[in-house]
Amino acid sequence: MLSEYADTQVRAGTEGDLEALTELYNHYVRETTITFDTEPFTPERRLPWLRSHPEDGPHRLLVAHDVRKEAKSRILGYATSSPFRPKAAYSTSVEVSVYLSPDAAGRGIGTLLYERLFEALAGEDVHRAYAGIALPNEPSIRLHTRFGFRHIGTYGEVGRKFGRYWDVAWYEKALHEERVPRQE
Repeated sequence: MLSEYADTQVRAGTEGDLEALTELYNHYVRETTITFDTEPFTPERRLPWLRSHPEDGPHRLLVAHDVRKEAKSRILGYATSSPFRPKAAYSTSVEVSVYLSPDAAGRGIGTLLYERLFEALAGEDVHRAYAGIALPNEPSIRLHTRFGFRHIGTYGEVGRKFGRYWDVAWYEKALHEERVPRQE
């Protein structure tokens, strides 16, 4: 599907994207605290992650790429919905994230990816989306707030990277009205 950006297309991620997606993610591994992975990945090590995000279902991988001829379909970023936790009772909750190529930040690509991701999840049996944001990260907080996420708590000094501890703020978004009554 083409976005409102004539030069940007959003589609499901494929194995053909693996090298570019790995390179993009490794930037964040090496240079930032946005992810708490500390060792860069090879495409082979990243392949199970890619395969865990099929084209349909609640666990998606959407890729935004520049479709201009001179860009040779360069990846601008990606968004995922992944299992929140491995236990069965969590199956209607997902953890979402967006990663952008550093030169694509501030161009609305994150917004576009989340629009498409939440459109895709609308037909799925997903009740809540969660996002963990390593602090500080004002652009990510603004993006998630724009999409209706609300801050539900912060884990203090939960991760250590680059020789110091970092906090992670957790955000929650309701995706569907409650289908099963809550136990009081």
